[in-house]
Amino acid sequence: MPSRSAKGIKYETGVATEVTDLLTVEAPLQVTINGNPFTVTMRTPGDDYRLVTGLLFTEGVVKQCKDQFPYSEKKDPDSGVTVTVDLQILDLFLCENLQAKRSLLINAACGVCGTRELADLNLTLTGEPLEPRGVLDVGILPGLAETMCRRQRVFDETGGIHAAAAFRLDGECLCVFEDIGRHNAVDKVAGFLLETDDIGGADILFVSGRVSFEIVSKAWHAGIPYLVAVSAPSALAVDMCEHWGMSLIAFCRGTRATVYTNPQNVRGV
Repeated sequence: MPSRSAKGIKYETGVATEVTDLLTVEAPLQVTINGNPFTVTMRTPGDDYRLVTGLLFTEGVVKQCKDQFPYSEKKDPDSGVTVTVDLQILDLFLCENLQAKRSLLINAACGVCGTRELADLNLTLTGEPLEPRGVLDVGILPGLAETMCRRQRVFDETGGIHAAAAFRLDGECLCVFEDIGRHNAVDKVAGFLLETDDIGGADILFVSGRVSFEIVSKAWHAGIPYLVAVSAPSALAVDMCEHWGMSLIAFCRGTRATVYTNPQNVRGV
């Protein structure tokens, strides 16, 4: 259940009124790989399979995952949900350091809060730049934002949840997912693209919040060359997009948008 009700007393111009509001649910999800704890992430329940597969893919634990590994869930009313994943082949470094790399809690605001050491962040920019399939016309961005907002059911109920959406260059919407964590919403998008065998098929990732380095990294892993955000990017996010050939467009509100990187791939600026 992505939302639940809570009672409160609302004050407006000094007048108190009893209200019942819907609030976004935030609950823990434990991910265990081959019997070893990998991470606990605070997420909004729903689409947990896509969240886990997308997380493992964007963290580089698996290179593909359609029908690749057994997946099971165990629900406990006190401790939350535990997902067990059995992998046959792991990257050697990840396999040797699996427990150390993700041993702490990932909260809803930060995708790297479960990382124990600075070296585990892997901020070295390796990997090939992405090649867009065409030029992005900024004129379609208001329509993409409207499509994403229209499909944010939990946001309409609570006003307290993020969204991420994948589009093609012609404006076709592939998916929209919501989560209290920005990075979780992006992982759900990646999980959907893996499930539909469409990794590398999405052109645009649209996110409802700000863009920090982990969002850029996840978009790059998913092969998405255009990253569009409602809010601001970080300086590191700009540097990463520049290096990886990704066009970063932020402050996308109404007919306004700011292109920070690779403007040669954007039309209308």
